[in-house]
Amino acid sequence: MKTHRLARVAEVVREVASTTILFEMRDPRVKNVTVTRCEVAADLQHAKVYVSVMGTEKQQRDALHGLKNAAGFVQSKLAKRLMTRFLPVITFVVDEGVKKSIEVGRILAEEKRLRGETDEPPVVDDGSETAEDDDEPADAEAEAGGEDAPGTPPQPKAE
Repeated sequence: MKTHRLARVAEVVREVASTTILFEMRDPRVKNVTVTRCEVAADLQHAKVYVSVMGTEKQQRDALHGLKNAAGFVQSKLAKRLMTRFLPVITFVVDEGVKKSIEVGRILAEEKRLRGETDEPPVVDDGSETAEDDDEPADAEAEAGGEDAPGTPPQPKAE
């Protein structure tokens, strides 16, 4: 099957799942849930919906349990939107990527703090002086010789 069709179906599944979870589900266990991505099998029979749940391990387990119980509800919303021969069976999977990226950022910030580095960009001194420090302007050679100084864009000549 063509990959662009799979990508379109996966995007529709992701949109329907995220809007259903965000706006239409009434389960108190399902909160702080974000749909990150969706993978659809080549035969369009199965779809894995990856979700990120912010909170403790218990809150994650509860939210995932609530999502698994509500999979049929999400599939019914998907059936109204998706016109294919087969309706994908939805499976919710916890996506640990977001939590891992936050943890990596925290570790890097801690390492920077320990080394005494700041978030300011480093100042590089290449030994060249600016025109403000010189007595004569940087374009003095260009005006005298008629050629442009190296590294400067050509200037229009005044008549």
